[in-house]
Amino acid sequence: MAKKTVASLQTSSKRLSKAIKMVKSPKTGAYMFVESIMSPEFVSDFMKDK
Repeated sequence: MAKKTVASLQTSSKRLSKAIKMVKSPKTGAYMFVESIMSPEFVSDFMKDK
C-alpha cells in the first residue's frame, strides 16, 4: 500500500495536512485512492487504518 502525506495546508489559524493513501477494494480487488484533509497529529492514525 502506498502511503504519503502530500501537502501541508495553512488556513487562517489552523495548520492542516492533506493525506492520500491507496486502499484495495474488498469487492473488486481494484486499488483506489482515499484523500483526507486533517490536523497533522491525526495523519499517522489515518495511515494505520485499513
